[in-house]
Amino acid sequence: MSRFSNELLKLLVIVVLVLPSPLRARAPDSADANPEQATAQTSKGLARARDWMAASANPLATEAGTWALRQGGSAVDAAIAMQLVLALVEPQSSGLGGGAFLLAYDAASRRVRSYDGRETAPRAANEARFLVGGKPLVFAEAVNSGLAVGTPGLVRMLELAHRRHGRLRWARLFEPAIRLAEQGFPVSPRLNAQIAGNRDLYDQPAARAYFYPDDKPAAVGHLLKNPALAQVLTRVAQQGPTAFYQGEIANDIVAAVRAHARAGDLSVEDLARYRAVEREPVCSPYRALRLCGMGPPSSGGIAVLQMLAMLEQHRVEEMMPLSLEALHYFAEAGRLAFADRDLYLADPAFVPVPVKALLDPAYVQARGAQIDSRISMGTALPGDPVGFLERRGQGNAPDLPSTTHLVAVDREGNGVSMTSTIESEFGSKIFVRGFLLNNQLTDFSLSPRDAQGRLVANRIEPGKRPRSSMAPMIATSGGQLYLLAGSPGGSAIINFVAKTLVGVLDWRMDVQQAIAHPNMGSRNRDIELERGTALESFANSLRDRGHRVSVMSMPSGVQAIVRDRDGWSGGADPRREGLAAGE
Repeated sequence: MSRFSNELLKLLVIVVLVLPSPLRARAPDSADANPEQATAQTSKGLARARDWMAASANPLATEAGTWALRQGGSAVDAAIAMQLVLALVEPQSSGLGGGAFLLAYDAASRRVRSYDGRETAPRAANEARFLVGGKPLVFAEAVNSGLAVGTPGLVRMLELAHRRHGRLRWARLFEPAIRLAEQGFPVSPRLNAQIAGNRDLYDQPAARAYFYPDDKPAAVGHLLKNPALAQVLTRVAQQGPTAFYQGEIANDIVAAVRAHARAGDLSVEDLARYRAVEREPVCSPYRALRLCGMGPPSSGGIAVLQMLAMLEQHRVEEMMPLSLEALHYFAEAGRLAFADRDLYLADPAFVPVPVKALLDPAYVQARGAQIDSRISMGTALPGDPVGFLERRGQGNAPDLPSTTHLVAVDREGNGVSMTSTIESEFGSKIFVRGFLLNNQLTDFSLSPRDAQGRLVANRIEPGKRPRSSMAPMIATSGGQLYLLAGSPGGSAIINFVAKTLVGVLDWRMDVQQAIAHPNMGSRNRDIELERGTALESFANSLRDRGHRVSVMSMPSGVQAIVRDRDGWSGGADPRREGLAAGE
């Protein structure tokens, strides 16, 4: 038995907090609700390797990544192998029916490249999609419907990245996932908890037949086989991604969307016309590093870079990690970044996005100067870097992506940081051919105009990609790869990633310590403190500084790798089931 299998067995004996009833009701809708339920934390040690390393949200996926690297594969090869396994073993978070953003560092050219596999709205979409009588649908009705399904982009994006950076044959990368789908994998505590806690999944007959054997949530340790997904993976491995986007698989996707009680209008033409896009990453200097993230339609890269620049301005490196001062400044920087994000970020093919202006050092410095050391600003107002302010409306996108993150470094020093998603937990709950379809279109603003009648940048339009908070990041030092990081977690991704980067780059934590450090921050509403951590003791002091305080579960899923003197150090988030490993 491999050490990865041993790691999985350890996970299977973890006690997970599940209410006695076999199916728990979903939590009430909330702008700051967690996209996935929190489950028991597991102790993680710092991983070290000399030549190569991979980290993902599940030991079986990490095993697939290390297999690819051991065969001489590239970091992108490892990422593809891991993602395909995650589609099987972590179906609540990502899969073939979703999308992704990928950053790739190419050691030969010393260049960071970024790839956009975000879903797109159907050509038949219009701005009244989620309105009834002029008012937005209740979120649960919007998300669990065919209306919410966008054209999946993951498979096309993996193809594009492999074409540019792959070394192993495309078909070989599918072997671990196909084998596990055919032979089965033991249900983990986290997957069991997600299944047991999702009444909406149970209500969908196709999903119920797979996830609820004997009409009960698949138990911890139950060997779950997925022959339908194995067949899809085999076909895409042998025939290429066109087999997914045209023909029987595409027809079945469209039929499932249109057969839903609240039917969508995704078409076979939408699937056939989908294209992944290579985009310019957004990059800024930080300390002695160059830090790069994903640009629009993701808001994550810009928001993280803005936050770090403001924190650098206020000398965050001199603050104690567990201190009132650190909490205050981190939250205030987040308020300012989220205010800009909410107003300006959208698909650049449809809306002008002032990327350079939002990252201009003078602009960010002026934004950071608004932070008062004594009192919270409450709700930050957006800045106006290029005169857009009066012409942009405030949107109301729920922005609750259920997501996963993975990282890999190969022998040549190439690296990948990739975040993928199907949006909410188990996506739209529409299950077809062994995988779930996304509900990504609810990442658009549900209303096309704000209360003042101004058009919202992130409104739905035909062919448009919804705004995202995904924030895969890569840092280089002297042109060489230094750090890779990212996280799931809805719009809180931005705070999770920023916290991890500050931990490593400013507070001199090792990467595992930085990941495990209590989560915190503000999304321009309350300051959020992770429940059950030392941060709770600061609640009253924060209130004295004018903060509204929410103590809550904050189930991030950060995976990260950092260069050290002996090679590489890796970490996986103790809040999920991930594993970092290498040689």
